Amino acid sequence: MAPVIIVGGGISGLSAAYDLTRAGVATRLIERQPHLGGVITTETVEGCLIEGGPDSFLAAKPWALELIKELGLGGDVIGSNDHLRSTFLYKGGRLVPLPDGLMLMVPTKILPLVTTRLLSWPTKISMGLEWFRRPSGKALPDRSVAEFIRDHYGQEAVDYLAEPLLSGVYGGNPERLSINSVLTRFVELESAYGSLTKGVLAERRRAAGKGAGTAPLFRTLKGGLGQLVEALENVISGKLEVLTGAAEAVEPQADGFRVRLGGEWLPASQVILACPAGQAAALLRTTDNELAAQLEAIPYSSSMTVALGYRRAEFRHRLNGFGFLVPRKERRRLIACTWVGTKFSHRVPDSHVLLRCFLGGADDAAVLSESDEAVLNSVREELSRIMGVSEEPCFTRISRWPSSMAQYTVGHAERLGKIRQCLDAYPGLHLAGNGYTGIGVPDCVRMGREAARKIIAAV
Repeated sequence: MAPVIIVGGGISGLSAAYDLTRAGVATRLIERQPHLGGVITTETVEGCLIEGGPDSFLAAKPWALELIKELGLGGDVIGSNDHLRSTFLYKGGRLVPLPDGLMLMVPTKILPLVTTRLLSWPTKISMGLEWFRRPSGKALPDRSVAEFIRDHYGQEAVDYLAEPLLSGVYGGNPERLSINSVLTRFVELESAYGSLTKGVLAERRRAAGKGAGTAPLFRTLKGGLGQLVEALENVISGKLEVLTGAAEAVEPQADGFRVRLGGEWLPASQVILACPAGQAAALLRTTDNELAAQLEAIPYSSSMTVALGYRRAEFRHRLNGFGFLVPRKERRRLIACTWVGTKFSHRVPDSHVLLRCFLGGADDAAVLSESDEAVLNSVREELSRIMGVSEEPCFTRISRWPSSMAQYTVGHAERLGKIRQCLDAYPGLHLAGNGYTGIGVPDCVRMGREAARKIIAAV
């Protein structure tokens, strides 16, 4: 039997390869980059651990942690320092803390909402009155996140809560992102309670009644997420063939599929496309125009991380939180900045300070084409304006990720339905990655392993 071929060596493809090779399924993996892991890259500079891509994963989603424990890395898992968790927003020339008790943009405490300088009194009153909303009693169509939050809390909540929070996670615009696909639980709470605030508080009471403890919001590994990639590589090494290059096409055959690489057709019993949806579309264009069109309709934004290291003895700004976000209404280039040593232990030695800045997103892909010098000049100017940081960094690192962040725009669930219908015609063709049902590391792990399990069950 021909081997299974996985196209894409990011965390989705590696997770699939892990399960397939453990089950003894002959597997080939095609990766266009000279390294595996996709956007997960970790390096250490002067004792500072620098993540080029994601630095952690949501503790509430179990799939990454399950895999980490299976790999024997459970003892290296650390949580975010939530007792120090305070996030600031840049507004009107100053850093203003997000009010305590926010569940994303849903307020759950009265006093912090009343006293915050982040929101005006009309918005505070609207957010308080939202408690009295009742369920509509009917199914509502998919809406943008902005439309949904504006309906519940007003435009200012969109501008200074939803937009900066989602830009930091999705690199997207809330006017285009789908509430049904991005914040599914909020839609369910609206349907059940009418009021989001009432729904969130009810969920918290239920969790407390079940004795659920307070877990860290984020988890990661002491050695960075690159430690996860390295462990997966070690397990699959020698058990599958890794081919470096860009796959060019995928076509069904009577006995499976074939994948073109470097002009040569490779036979495959089944195929997992663990690459961005746009790349999957290009591979399938000669096979199914409708499937390719639906995949191509999933947009992606680009992102960039800029890490700056400083000598602590020379650094004056107080790092009393996880970092700050810059709302679009106040933004030049900088979207967010993480104060790494506060957010996670084991990341920064006492002798250093590490700032990790985020640029790009749906509205500024052009920044990725600028020179390192221009990018660093922009970042340092903004850090000076926002934080008063004028010190010379002792090192910098820039990571560029073009078209890396899937955008679940309005109608995303409908597109997924059409994609699944098309896939029904091609048993043995599987999709995995952040373009479909979750953008974070846990969801990518889940999708890769789900594809592998379907293949294992069929052989």
